[in-house]
Amino acid sequence: MVYFCFKTSRTFLVSLLGLLGAFCLAGCYPSTSSDNILSSASESCNSINHAAGQTCVPRQPDRIVALDGVSFENLIALGLQPVATTNLQFLEPLLSKQLSGVVDLGDYQSPNLERTLQLEPDLFFGLEEQQGIYDQAAQIAPTVLVPSEHSGEWKEMFAFTAQALGKSSRAEAVMAAYDARMADFKQEMETKASSSDGSKPTISVVRIYPDQITLYTKSGFIGTILEDAGLPRPPSQNLNLEGTQAMGLSAIQYTVSRETFDKADGDVIFIMVGNWDDQIDNVLADLKADPLWSKLSAVQQGAVYEVDDHHWVGTGPIAANAVLDDLFKYLVESPQS
Repeated sequence: MVYFCFKTSRTFLVSLLGLLGAFCLAGCYPSTSSDNILSSASESCNSINHAAGQTCVPRQPDRIVALDGVSFENLIALGLQPVATTNLQFLEPLLSKQLSGVVDLGDYQSPNLERTLQLEPDLFFGLEEQQGIYDQAAQIAPTVLVPSEHSGEWKEMFAFTAQALGKSSRAEAVMAAYDARMADFKQEMETKASSSDGSKPTISVVRIYPDQITLYTKSGFIGTILEDAGLPRPPSQNLNLEGTQAMGLSAIQYTVSRETFDKADGDVIFIMVGNWDDQIDNVLADLKADPLWSKLSAVQQGAVYEVDDHHWVGTGPIAANAVLDDLFKYLVESPQS
């Protein structure tokens, strides 16, 4: 999925992290050579196997650092407030209320871990793809990297995070609420379809980048939501993981050119746009002005809707419910749908 430094002395940081790591490893982590130490540790933490190994997760952490936006959203959904995270600009506006006072650690691929020393974290949460920073983070505080390959695994990632934190009941309640809303949406769509020709609209999902235009398939986050909603996709986007990867860009989307705009057509087109790069508006304007784009049936029927990429590319239950809000708005309430 496309989501969206160290600037001080590396020697100083490594030395400091090493010193802290010695204390942490000696005092916080269970030893496999001593049953007494393992028993003592298990009273205050749970041993969790994750993408980078095994970590004893504090039972009641209160200063959690989310190393990425996915973890931040999942922690918020579980009722926990991280003290820091990365790429704050990509979490607006979906989680703006929860970002007050949260420290920005910079880019998720190279977060400023030195800044976290002042925060005295008791737990780090991140993604499998961040294994390059795992050793450094684990020297500061217990660190969990959630197994993840692409955004289509968002439900599994949320469940894993909840289990690691002993909040599976909370996660089940969150997902039950999502399922209930989805059931309501599907009923509304059935009612609307029965009053017309009996069919549901084919949904196309387009994303605007500063330098390219892509189509999202059924393998990613948004694809799973549309599948939950029982909404069909055009043949060009009705691709599984392997089919999407064969197109060459990623596991969840692929690039289209001006000559292949027809692949973006459907009964309804949702265009994901964002404000994180000024060029996005220019690319969108050029698209709308292109005669080939105007030939698409959804464009001619006025069934093209611009949606915020902050939640349409999200990977958690909060974003999923925000997408559902859009589906209700444009497919149920809209007189053109």
